[in-house]
Amino acid sequence: MKKFLKVLLLVVVLAFLYFGFTTYPKLDLISGFSAKSVASGHFMDHRSLDLIQKTDNDIHLLDLATNTINDAGKFATSAVYGLKERKAIYRDGLGALLINDDYDVSKPYLLPKRTKLVNNLPFPYGNNEPKDTAFANVDYAKLKKAINDSFDKNGGKAKRTRAVVVLYKDKLIGEKYDTGFNKDSKILGWSMTKSITSSAFGVLAKQGKIDIYKPAPIKEWQNDERKNITINDLLHMNSGLEWEENYSTICDATQMLFQSEDMGKVQMDKPAKYKPNTHWYYSSGTTNLLSRILRNQFKTQQEYLDFWYSAVIDKIGMNSMIVEQDMSGTFVGSSYGWATPRDWSKFGLLYLHKGNWNGEQILDESWVKYTATPTNTSEGKYGAQFWLNAGGKFPDVPRDMFYCSGYQGQMVAIIPSKDMVIVRMGVREEEPGFDFNGFLRGIIESVKK
Repeated sequence: MKKFLKVLLLVVVLAFLYFGFTTYPKLDLISGFSAKSVASGHFMDHRSLDLIQKTDNDIHLLDLATNTINDAGKFATSAVYGLKERKAIYRDGLGALLINDDYDVSKPYLLPKRTKLVNNLPFPYGNNEPKDTAFANVDYAKLKKAINDSFDKNGGKAKRTRAVVVLYKDKLIGEKYDTGFNKDSKILGWSMTKSITSSAFGVLAKQGKIDIYKPAPIKEWQNDERKNITINDLLHMNSGLEWEENYSTICDATQMLFQSEDMGKVQMDKPAKYKPNTHWYYSSGTTNLLSRILRNQFKTQQEYLDFWYSAVIDKIGMNSMIVEQDMSGTFVGSSYGWATPRDWSKFGLLYLHKGNWNGEQILDESWVKYTATPTNTSEGKYGAQFWLNAGGKFPDVPRDMFYCSGYQGQMVAIIPSKDMVIVRMGVREEEPGFDFNGFLRGIIESVKK
């Protein structure tokens, strides 16, 4: 019996040591991720805690968190085994904000001034319901099957699609939502927000207020090799700055999103690892640095807040969209854009029509071309904060497709040769989870030449 107890004690000690070595350092990130997810999902999209825990937070390690919601105080808290409690507060018009213990919740804050698009037009150019349209060359039965096949059946969790929206020749030809979601559901686009950030630079470039080919206006870089990095290099993700992006572990990206007060500063403070335009690699820190640079183009915080919405978002009627901020008041341009699937499709339509929105040229055609042109060293898979199919990532999809892409399989696919925009939102990445190539192929093949 004593021997058994000794063995049992040894097992417990080893388990405790293993937990302490492998998991404890991650607890702050886990509880931070969970608190932010709960606050955003509940207060922005009115999801219940049960739905969030079963469909948003049911991923490895994140499911260790215990979450609570305070509706009266408009905040959520999360902890793991009672340790490392984190808090996320909600502010109407700004979304949720993950805060640190020393953050002053009483300090005043500014709200972006929004203008809702009211033109009495049907979706997608207005916010009225879309008109019924039948195209002779669309096999609607085949289209419906392709869309239905992208969703799980009988409560399964293999594909985990939440929404699909298909636009063809400016008309809605297909749409479907999973249980608990509908056309008014706001869904986090994650890194699709990077493309929103890029569009803001596109408007400034069109206005002649910024030259992306000049060195980035960062005074901290002027006395070292980083002074040669241009905004173009940053937009192309080949600045050469040191960065690690791996969401399965503690890395630059996870520490930035769930611990940093000033997310743009994280990448700004990194040293140069390579010369600019010689090594492409993905960095959410780079996009938040771009957001910080954008902020410095305006004299006031109010002008910065308003610009994102007045220049693009509200201009095209994405009135559901909210881009959340970090603790310093900078938009988290890498990751925190929320909108309905229909509104995400409007953004794709803007780029499908080369920056023109229902007759108004919001972005120069040259900017859209620049966006969809492969950057050096990316092997045809990346442009300016947009992903590309130029390198054939999706073999059964036209090579001219470019797309917004986000964590857990968010996508706004823009296919000029097919006059089509396809939105898919969910909580499952590509193979072995979700077959994007087959999904896109099925929809495309439903439209005959």
